[in-house]
Amino acid sequence: MAWTCTCSRTTSPGQLSTSPCRTTSSRNCPTTSCRASAAFGPSTSTTISSLPRLSVAPQFLPRSLRVADLAANQVTEIFPLTFGEKPALRSVYLHDNQLSNAGLPPDAFRGSEAVVVLSLSSNRLSYLPPSLPPSLERLHLQNNLISKVPRGALSRQTHLRELYLQHNQLTDSGLDATTFSKLYHLEYLDLSHNRLASVPAGLPRTLAVLHLGRNRIRCVEAARLRGARGLRYLLLQHNQLGATGLPAGALRPLRGLHTLHLYGNRLARVPLALPRRLRALVLPHNHVTALGARDLAGMPGLAELNLAYNRLVSARVHRRAFRPLRALRSLDLAGNQLTRLPSGLPGGLHTLRLQRNEMRALEPEPLAGLAQLRELSLAHNRLRVGDIGPGTWYELRALQVLDLSHNELSFVPPDLPEALEELHLQGNRIGHVGPEAFLGTPRLRALFLRANRLHMTSIAPEAFLGLLHLRVVDTAGNPEQVLVRLPPTTPRQPRAGSP
Repeated sequence: MAWTCTCSRTTSPGQLSTSPCRTTSSRNCPTTSCRASAAFGPSTSTTISSLPRLSVAPQFLPRSLRVADLAANQVTEIFPLTFGEKPALRSVYLHDNQLSNAGLPPDAFRGSEAVVVLSLSSNRLSYLPPSLPPSLERLHLQNNLISKVPRGALSRQTHLRELYLQHNQLTDSGLDATTFSKLYHLEYLDLSHNRLASVPAGLPRTLAVLHLGRNRIRCVEAARLRGARGLRYLLLQHNQLGATGLPAGALRPLRGLHTLHLYGNRLARVPLALPRRLRALVLPHNHVTALGARDLAGMPGLAELNLAYNRLVSARVHRRAFRPLRALRSLDLAGNQLTRLPSGLPGGLHTLRLQRNEMRALEPEPLAGLAQLRELSLAHNRLRVGDIGPGTWYELRALQVLDLSHNELSFVPPDLPEALEELHLQGNRIGHVGPEAFLGTPRLRALFLRANRLHMTSIAPEAFLGLLHLRVVDTAGNPEQVLVRLPPTTPRQPRAGSP
């Protein structure tokens, strides 16, 4: 007979599993402030929210307890036999309470060697509690006041796979080279939103995901990463790397690195000698001003490159900068100072974002060969129809989404791609839509014309003929309400008996 104890009011949505609960029979726990149940079969998940909030945990719970959920109370103290001596106990949820280290006795889990999930997040812990169950696989300690992990505190948790320490007060002095070294199965480590000035030492080789965003890291040393050779995702966003904080080759030990996030670090250029197998490089909101011919050449497998909201200018982007990236599928150059389309774009691109630049003209040459491009954003530039060269869209045979919103267009550009399904023209100066405006886009499904200069009869009645897939025409925000007549979804069938 297995017991589950639930005194939780709520659990954190999307972060922690709610505890299983009681469907067959129930009776009072050994304390009157908590309920438990004995279940002989699979149990469902429920939460008792009608109970008053607990300030002290129950002193005794059944020895056969499997799941304990005391989340979202006001618990300040745990007793040795609250969770101790429970050989079947698997999961303990104590998040959103008022626990300090003084309220968690050293022997809180003595005799409970099967606990795999422990949540102590959103409490008042100032250091990582010692004597945690060695069987742990997932440990939540985020949103506390932790400034130190005592030496040896994680030396027995060799089965731990996920460790959450974000939103604490950890500094370099609160960790040492042995802190994580015994976590032989650790795959996920979140240290974001702390006060670290460097990458922690002694990272295990099994680590796949490392979150270090929102710290105070000024320099990344290769020596600190040599042990974490299995790392796949490294997140370093919003630190203080600056122009010199990521030396050439610092990440080379991470040969299998898939994704690198570096946005918001005041980087002056794309870091050199990054891992060759890198698939995603995310660098928005930095200070990159130029791209040389070889800056990206060392990452032939790169599929996603995000350089949005930097300081790139067209004159300092080499015509061959993107040519080595034959595997590139997504390129984001939004929010820079580009006045023209970059040259030498890879033919396999699927998504190209160039919104919020300073483009005044489009020529067909930079878009030639982009036969696989599906989405192109040119919103918030300074484009006029007369500055879009003839044949600009000719080779974009797969283009489905085109965003030309918030430019200076006075009418719908001609010769749009035949595969187009979604066209954004809002926020321009369009005052008239002629009968042949969409003659070459039979697959169009959504058209956005809001906030232009259209009047009641500005759209020719024949403009949408043949657009059998058209479902959305947005004309709000124009000087007058615009009359729109959508085409029938299917051809009309003659009535029975009609000639």
